[in-house]
Amino acid sequence: MIPVLALLLDAVLGDPKSLWSKIPHPAVAMGRVIGWLDQRFNDDDDPDSTRKVNGILVCITLVVTAGILGCIITHLPLGWFWSALIGAFLLAQRSLVQHVQAVADGLRMSTRDGATMVSRIVGRDTKDMSRAGVSRAAIESAAENFSDGLVAPVFWFIIGGLPGLLIYKVVNTADSMIGYRTPRHSAFGWAAARLDDVLNWIPARLTALIILVATQTRTSFNDIRNDAIKHRSPNAGWPEAAMARALNVALSGPRSYEGEMRDFPWVNENGRKDIGPGEVEAACNTLWHSWVVVVAIAFALAMICAIG
Repeated sequence: MIPVLALLLDAVLGDPKSLWSKIPHPAVAMGRVIGWLDQRFNDDDDPDSTRKVNGILVCITLVVTAGILGCIITHLPLGWFWSALIGAFLLAQRSLVQHVQAVADGLRMSTRDGATMVSRIVGRDTKDMSRAGVSRAAIESAAENFSDGLVAPVFWFIIGGLPGLLIYKVVNTADSMIGYRTPRHSAFGWAAARLDDVLNWIPARLTALIILVATQTRTSFNDIRNDAIKHRSPNAGWPEAAMARALNVALSGPRSYEGEMRDFPWVNENGRKDIGPGEVEAACNTLWHSWVVVVAIAFALAMICAIG
């Protein structure tokens, strides 16, 4: 029942800025630790083999530390309360919807305002984006972040309690910071990136199913899979493909990174390409409908465990 309480608290509280202005957010604290480890153990002068071993050891250290910390908190007085509260702070439903809705609101004022808002949630170039390009970026971010910001954390929260949630979040945070195929991080971040892929494998596919159920979209799961495998990530394509089908829009396609246009294939190529703030708001509605499905699943599992 603790994951259900965390889901409800996150939906109500979101990320209270007044609190995080006084103390660091748990994810920010994780990021600071990972940043320090990167500076301390990822020496540019070391060969890739040494950096890869260091990265593996850092990843093991993060996982073990997160697991131990989760166990300690769980066994504190009112451990269930602290678990639910920390869980709520590490889930990202309300804040995700707010960020995506801000893109729709910006687009209603101008394409430039929409691009400014979407630049806060995507890593691609946004300066010269079209109205449709901004909308696609927001919807893709909505789908992908619903998977790794809500479904995957809840999945591991249910499987492993607070230790499972903390392990997932620290690995996911490490992947977002050092899991890139750059000269500095391709070796050192290899372990974090691969472990993140493993931890997200089931949740990503589960997210696709949840979106389809929430929107009552009738489509072949093979169609979702065929679109998902076009994605450069083994997992991110699944929620993106499901969202594209649910909204009947085409996602992905050509986009610019660091000034270079890349010709990525379309997801749901026959979907609508001339999209705008209305479709972005529809994605926000889909996020909430899908959240209801996640809560229902978590509650049903809690009841089954209680009865058993």
